[in-house]
Amino acid sequence: MITQIKGRLVEKNPTYVVIDCSGVGYLLHISLNTFSALPESEAITLFSHLSVKEDSHTLYGFINKTEREIFRLLISVSGVGPSTARTMLSSMTSEEIQQAIASENIALIQSVKGIGAKTAQRVIIDLKDKILKTYDLDTISIVQNNTNKDEALSALEVLGFNRKQSDKVLNNILKENPDAPVEFLIKNALKSL
Repeated sequence: MITQIKGRLVEKNPTYVVIDCSGVGYLLHISLNTFSALPESEAITLFSHLSVKEDSHTLYGFINKTEREIFRLLISVSGVGPSTARTMLSSMTSEEIQQAIASENIALIQSVKGIGAKTAQRVIIDLKDKILKTYDLDTISIVQNNTNKDEALSALEVLGFNRKQSDKVLNNILKENPDAPVEFLIKNALKSL
């Protein structure tokens, strides 16, 4: 099993990268989240997963071990193949997928192209316990449907801050203060951004 690849970034596309390791170029299929997190430098390390089928061997690359672990959990579900798992990781961050599964948010999972209602339910049924154990997510502290968070996120976007970065900061604040008012969220987020 090829578990990580370290080398020189030769080619970079939103769906794949080519990494040169001592003269051998490895093509790794990546998610949009990995693509946006790739460093500008040529020296790169990606964690990988080798998918073996009777007609192909395909390498998938991930910016961190968490993303790779989520990918592996997703492909363990019947009806979710590597392509669908990669699409899911491109549509949402690893943290958003963990939260969606932990909070049983079928609508969010189903919003990913290629995932129907039955597959979304199967993902939740098969992975909820594993996600909760692996990532210590407390089902009570799920902040998916938090209107204060949504308002704060909109305000930060209007102020010119990156939505993804703002979302991560707000999630961290909400873990410690689940019932925080909008003003509190914005003030504390501005300190971290």
